[in-house]
Amino acid sequence: MNDQATAQQIGELYDSMTSIAELFNDGQEHLAYWYGPEDGTSAVAAGERLTRKVVESLGLRRGEHLLDAGCGVGAPAVLVARETGARVTGITVSRVEAAVAERRVHELGLVGQVRFQYGDYTTLPFADNTFDAVMAIESLTHAADLPHVLREFRRVLRPGGRLALSECTRAVGPNGEPIAHMPEQFQSMQLLSTNGWVDALESAGFDVEEYTQCGPRVYGLGLRYLDRANEIHDELTAAFGDEVVAGLKQGYRDMFGGDPKAMGYAIVAARKPYAAGSSR
Repeated sequence: MNDQATAQQIGELYDSMTSIAELFNDGQEHLAYWYGPEDGTSAVAAGERLTRKVVESLGLRRGEHLLDAGCGVGAPAVLVARETGARVTGITVSRVEAAVAERRVHELGLVGQVRFQYGDYTTLPFADNTFDAVMAIESLTHAADLPHVLREFRRVLRPGGRLALSECTRAVGPNGEPIAHMPEQFQSMQLLSTNGWVDALESAGFDVEEYTQCGPRVYGLGLRYLDRANEIHDELTAAFGDEVVAGLKQGYRDMFGGDPKAMGYAIVAARKPYAAGSSR
């Protein structure tokens, strides 16, 4: 399967998920962060919490320009813009997501501060040194050529610009063998360990500055998503039908129903080196 076909396939996957994401977690189209089994935070608010965890690792300042690579339906980008004052450009391979995200901007009065467009992060339509920061929340799992994508991120970052990513990570058994795999329906291209992400970033020319392994608070509590699906079962069924809802719930069982320690979740922050002789 070539890169073009892969991008098209991933785009179609997210085209089909857009309406569910809007209803299910108000557009926070990624996993959520809970502090433990006793944490009663809603799935929507816990999703926003994870967005904030990623953004905090970037240290965004008002007026800086952030690229949201794999922006989904735009809810994380809107949260970033509102809470930091940064400008945000989002890009997604889903035409449906891009349209929904752009509509969100107009409805919330953020035109001029936030914008979204259809595009592929393997060939970013931006000039060198355009952005102060890049975030990629659970989007790099779909990168068919991860080293190339990371070099693209480095290219569009100004010297000293920051990158933050978050992804499920591979846990290993006593002999180094992986003990969990992403379910096939998620169309993941790779599942790296935390150290694997650090190595990939360093190989692409980034300086890794921080990384956090928070698997027990994210993947380990992932069955909360099944609870969420049960909570709004009637709304989901009315909107999408019994078959779709059954498939959604089975996907959560497949993803999170095994050993909660079988997979981790990492947030990694890195920096493009400053130019030689720069005063910063």
